[in-house]
Amino acid sequence: MIVPGGAARKLDEAGLYEYAVRALGGRAHSIGELKEKLRRRAGRADDVEHVVARLKEHGYLDDRRFAESFAAARLENHGLGRTRVLRDLRQRRVAPALAERTVGQLYRQADEAALIDAWIRRRLRAAPRDQKELASAYRRLLRAGFGSGEILRALKKLAAHPELLEGFEPPDQEGEEG
Repeated sequence: MIVPGGAARKLDEAGLYEYAVRALGGRAHSIGELKEKLRRRAGRADDVEHVVARLKEHGYLDDRRFAESFAAARLENHGLGRTRVLRDLRQRRVAPALAERTVGQLYRQADEAALIDAWIRRRLRAAPRDQKELASAYRRLLRAGFGSGEILRALKKLAAHPELLEGFEPPDQEGEEG
């Protein structure tokens, strides 16, 4: 509830629990993500830990299950590479070790070359014709979470003029996680 002046009303433990259940009903959250959301609405900081413990006890909150379903959806529905899925899990406040383990297990059987080919078929309108288009395709594939070596192999197969890749230098990836 918003009180006059635009500030959200601070909630007691019972109100915080109801707020958390509604938030989880809207979409899945990691523990860290939900704690952050609850801290903004909590009247007392201790209430956040109590509510999270109760949600875990009732099975509403489980980071392992969250990470598995999130990563599987990113792979199956979006065809993203492992580094992108790892970055997304970290942004969702999943513990780094759990994110690494989950993504490692999921992508163990994934064929990165096939994922890149599928991504290219879905996202690129035409084969890159010059250095500028190759650099653009490279950056887009890198942002999608694929490794440099596999990207270059795929682009060599796809390029209208594969000889352009002979001296191709990948563009700087400042600000990119790769």
